[in-house]
Amino acid sequence: MYGDMKEKKKLMAEAWSKPMSLNHAIVHRVDPMWHQMFHKYGKISVCFLQRRPRLIIADPELMRSILNDKNGHFQKPPLNPLVDLLSLGVASLEGEKWAKRRKLLTPAFHHEKIQGMVPAFLTSCVNLIDQWKNKVGSEESFELDIAPEMQNLAADVISRAAFGSNFEDGKKIFELQKEQVVLILEAYMSIYLPGFRFLPTKKNKRRYEIDNKIKAMLKDIIQRKERAMQNGETKNDDLLSLLLQCKSHTKNDMKIEDVIEECKLFYFAGQETTANWLTWTIIVLSMHPNWQEKAREEVRHICGKKTPDLKDINQLKIVSMVLQEVLRLYPPVTGLNRCTLQTTDIDGMLIPAGVEVVLPTLLVHHDPEYWGEDVEEFKPERFSEGISKAARDQLAFYPFGWGPRFCLGQSFAVMEAKLALAMILQHFSFELSPSYTHAPHTLITLQPQYGAPIILHKL
Repeated sequence: MYGDMKEKKKLMAEAWSKPMSLNHAIVHRVDPMWHQMFHKYGKISVCFLQRRPRLIIADPELMRSILNDKNGHFQKPPLNPLVDLLSLGVASLEGEKWAKRRKLLTPAFHHEKIQGMVPAFLTSCVNLIDQWKNKVGSEESFELDIAPEMQNLAADVISRAAFGSNFEDGKKIFELQKEQVVLILEAYMSIYLPGFRFLPTKKNKRRYEIDNKIKAMLKDIIQRKERAMQNGETKNDDLLSLLLQCKSHTKNDMKIEDVIEECKLFYFAGQETTANWLTWTIIVLSMHPNWQEKAREEVRHICGKKTPDLKDINQLKIVSMVLQEVLRLYPPVTGLNRCTLQTTDIDGMLIPAGVEVVLPTLLVHHDPEYWGEDVEEFKPERFSEGISKAARDQLAFYPFGWGPRFCLGQSFAVMEAKLALAMILQHFSFELSPSYTHAPHTLITLQPQYGAPIILHKL
């Protein structure tokens, strides 16, 4: 009934019960079972998720062919029905429905659209810098936990750029989604008995209560946006406006429920991943003050003291290298899952239908075969000639996925991260607080288990 779930939970509980030393060799702590299987059995191994076989593939060539699947042999694995409460828009769709929705959403993430969102990004970043300056006051430095600060920044950015509103509108939604993630993960790691989701247990009731609250809040935001569009009170240049324009075309058969699901995805994916990326970047640059200073010098040279603009951001090479190397060492999404729909040939291996295929991003990002013996070292210069030449295999780096289902919000996240980091470097230097405890772990995304207290110094 359990397969290898009990052992996985036991290994994780043990690894997460104590912090690790201050280094970047994190795989053994983040997912000890992957780490164990990789070293014991190599790049291809099998375990069981309850009664479902799981094939773990950490070979970039095979990963490429799976992610580039054009024959429809692979799809997202079936989940515990309670996990469906977190199912998010286009990311959860398959087949023709996915292709249609993806085609509708793609124009919203074109380069020129992202460029048009830069003023919204800037407003959020300027507000963050002002808040920090107010906190420090006449002092030279102060301590704060950078993790919730980056969560709030990313929440404000996604609220402005996606919904044309601000953080206050989305604050409650973010808080509810965070609580829902913990409840859903608990359900995911447990055996699901048919019909269990209908039992009025305390946690089931809370799961449905949260889902209904989030949907009600999003419906309210959507209705306000629709009224503003009808009255000509909005520029219609944010993601929600585009979705509502799509809904108004009857041939697209998008319902209000579909718009709500896409909004849940904007809020969750748009905030969670970028916030954690920026959090780890501040932590890592605190651990490597030489690179922090190199990046700051570049920002000073290109931007001076003025607020960076689009042209400046595009010239920040060292800042980009730093961000890419942090993504390699601390990818927000540590693995991707697929499931075979029929018997499928993968490089001579015949995989039966119904097998879950796990593609462990984190393992590949930390594999010395592709990155060299210094794989666990922070070396942004790996990316000095771009992503394609950073590793011995181009697919050894895929923090945003690969193939037709690569992350639509990639350009959005990169622009936001570069702008935020450049402005923080302009105004502050930072170091780890003595109270910082190095403990990466996953709650859907890779996060610091005990927060990220740092000491900021006003420049």
